[in-house]
Amino acid sequence: MTALGHLINGARVDRQGRSQDLYNPSTGEVKGQVSLASKATVEEAIAAAQAAFPAWRNTPPAKRARVMFRFKQLLEEHAEEIVRLIGEEHGKISHDAQGELARGIENVEYACGAPELLKGEHSKNTGPGIDSWSEHQPLGVVAGITPFNFPAMVPLWMYPMAIACGNTFVLKPS
Repeated sequence: MTALGHLINGARVDRQGRSQDLYNPSTGEVKGQVSLASKATVEEAIAAAQAAFPAWRNTPPAKRARVMFRFKQLLEEHAEEIVRLIGEEHGKISHDAQGELARGIENVEYACGAPELLKGEHSKNTGPGIDSWSEHQPLGVVAGITPFNFPAMVPLWMYPMAIACGNTFVLKPS
C-alpha cells in the first residue's frame, strides 16, 4: 500500500505518527495512506523555507523565471499522468482534470514573466527636487492552505508567482 509522507527541503520526510487512509472516490477502495503532519514536521518545513530564503531572494529574477519555465515544461510533459492522478485522488472525470491542470499551467506561464513585473517604477520631479521610485522585494516564507476541490489548480495559483518573486513557499494541501 502506498504511503505518502512530506516533501521538505527536496527530500521525502516520512515520520511515524498519525496517518489516514486515502480513498479512490469513484470506487471507495483504499489506495494508500498519507502522513498527517505534527507540529514538529510543520516547524521543520518552515525552518527549511527560512534557511533557503536568503539565497533564493538573491537569485536573479531571470534565473527564477527559468526555473518556472522548466516547471511549466515538466507539467506539460507529465500532463497525462497528472490528470490521471487528479482523477484517482479527487474523482474528477478526465475532461475536468485536464481543464484544472490547464488553468494551473496558465498561472505558471504568467509567473514566467515575473522579471518584467518586478522592475518597479521611477518618476522624476514628482515634487520640487523630489524623485519617486518603487522597488519590489521578496517577503520571505509564504504559506498556502488549499481546498480539496481543485487539488492542482489552486496550489498552482499560489506558489509559482510567490516563488518567481523570490519568496520560499510551504504548501499544506487538503
